[in-house]
Amino acid sequence: MRLSSYIPMVIAIVLAAVASVVAAIFAVDKIERRAEVDIRLAMVQNGHDWVNVAADGLQVSLAGIAPDEATRFNALSIAGTIVDGTRLLDTMEVAAVSAINPPRFSIEILRNDDGVSLIGLVPSELDREDFISKIRRIAGETPVTDLLEMADFPSPDGWTDAVDYSLVALRELPRSKISMAADSVTVTAITESEDQKRRIETDLARRAPDSFALVMQISAPRPLIAPFSLRFLIDQDGARFDSCSADTVTAREKILSAASAAGMQGKAECAIGLGVPSTAWSEAARVAIEALANIGSGTVTFSDTDVTLIAADTTEQSVFDRQVGELERALPAAFSLHSVLPEKVVVDGTGDGGLGGVPEFVATLAPEGDVQLRGRITDDLTRRAIESFAHARFGLAKTYAATRLDDALPEGWPLRVLASLEALSLLNNGSVVVQPDYVEIKGQTGNKNAQTRISQLLSQTLGDGSDFAVNVTYKEDLDPVAALPTPEECVADINAALDARKITFAPSSTDIEVEALETVDKIAGLLRECQSARIEIGGHTDSQGRETMNERLSQARADAVLNAIMARRVLTSNITARGYGEATPIGDNETEEGRELNRRIEFRLITDEDLAKAAAEEEAAAETSEASSEDPSTETETESEAESASE
Repeated sequence: MRLSSYIPMVIAIVLAAVASVVAAIFAVDKIERRAEVDIRLAMVQNGHDWVNVAADGLQVSLAGIAPDEATRFNALSIAGTIVDGTRLLDTMEVAAVSAINPPRFSIEILRNDDGVSLIGLVPSELDREDFISKIRRIAGETPVTDLLEMADFPSPDGWTDAVDYSLVALRELPRSKISMAADSVTVTAITESEDQKRRIETDLARRAPDSFALVMQISAPRPLIAPFSLRFLIDQDGARFDSCSADTVTAREKILSAASAAGMQGKAECAIGLGVPSTAWSEAARVAIEALANIGSGTVTFSDTDVTLIAADTTEQSVFDRQVGELERALPAAFSLHSVLPEKVVVDGTGDGGLGGVPEFVATLAPEGDVQLRGRITDDLTRRAIESFAHARFGLAKTYAATRLDDALPEGWPLRVLASLEALSLLNNGSVVVQPDYVEIKGQTGNKNAQTRISQLLSQTLGDGSDFAVNVTYKEDLDPVAALPTPEECVADINAALDARKITFAPSSTDIEVEALETVDKIAGLLRECQSARIEIGGHTDSQGRETMNERLSQARADAVLNAIMARRVLTSNITARGYGEATPIGDNETEEGRELNRRIEFRLITDEDLAKAAAEEEAAAETSEASSEDPSTETETESEAESASE
């Protein structure tokens, strides 16, 4: 067979082969495009548009960065439903997990008469038990509500400083809200007076570290005075105030200056408060005091805008008329004047109206608390009401009534009697005499504000034009507050009790021995009378054992005494505990007797100078601690060493 006969056959085979290859390439290309399109569409429909799909023959490559491992696996599973898993090439990556930012740690502390509440988020590094224990010491007998949450993150820079400072502010301010974070502390509080406000602001500003921003919003609200009153008198004993009120410091100075010009000697009290009836109050008081000084003797009384000027019964009519006329023109428009030139007042004091036939009601209060009622009452119903009032004020067994009825008494007589008895109840002993045109209060009191309160009561109750005299003497020995020991006396009495019987502990222990609990009871009783004194409980040891361990032991023992006092329901907000270790011996540590003297608890009065020194020491210690933390060679005592050490 000739070669030419094979040529067509070879050509046919070659063409068939080429056609097969072309068909195969076309089929593979179609499968690639189809798989790639289907997978890409499925990815978009399922929210995985981050996946890059590429087909290479029958193999499909998946690439891209998944936000997390679960999303990557989900994308791979979707692709596996479209093509066989063996054809998938997974080159997808998972995004690196970013570090979780720590939360903002903060505490809001609210303290009032009902207790202390805490809310906020704190780091787990905070010694919560110790922190709450310190809050309880400050709160005293009031409850502490702990609503703090904890998060397992390190404490931010400045956190410890902010916590310590907030405790200092909380101790100083019984009515306060303290909002603290690592970078800021806001103190919002109310104080009792302007002087206390200034003292606390100065102290807190001085003790604030530089690690955070401090905002103080401390206010000292003024009391409401109602009625707004003033009573100035000039008599044989000189010029003085029975009561004085002002709305501003400037107004007070203006009123006191007018009183000094009228003959008042020494310093007088004039309360600053709210409720002034007119902005011209100080001007009205000034011109009224000047008018009284020009008359020579008598009283001028303000009850809001009502002014009553009562001259002495020896005043010449012409002088009285001239000064009253000038005062009427000088008083600001809001004020109304009632002036009286009385007849000569004769006080019989028996209740029988013996001199001049002037009816009287007389009540006397003995130092023992016994009250006698004598004189005139309008009718039987009024007599029963007055006796019931006296029983309520002075006690049923302490009241003796010997009054008689007189239906000719003037209108308003029962009100004058009741007001006088109310005034008498503010005294420790004394008497009241009620006449139709005059009321006299005399006696002694242990209340510094009694004379002011009596003057306000009578001027408000008796009405315009009423003439009354208040001759009340303050006696310090009758004052329950003044009778309390001074802070220095408190500490001296406490240490005297410790000299008589020491507070002792079991060896190397913080447990107070049973024999010493009687001393703790006595000290607790003394501290109840020294609530305002700032006192430190100092713990001291001998020099046996390691110095660091002795300091820790002395601190723990001082804390134990503080806790024992608090357990006896003594307010401890002004009491702190400090361990001095072996640093301040009072005996020779080389002898047993000396070591026994050195193992002691002492009470010490904390002064403002002590507080300033402590703040400086804290600052120096903080700087030393920071420097030590940067030195890796610094050695610290281990727990095992601490446990093995003994006093």
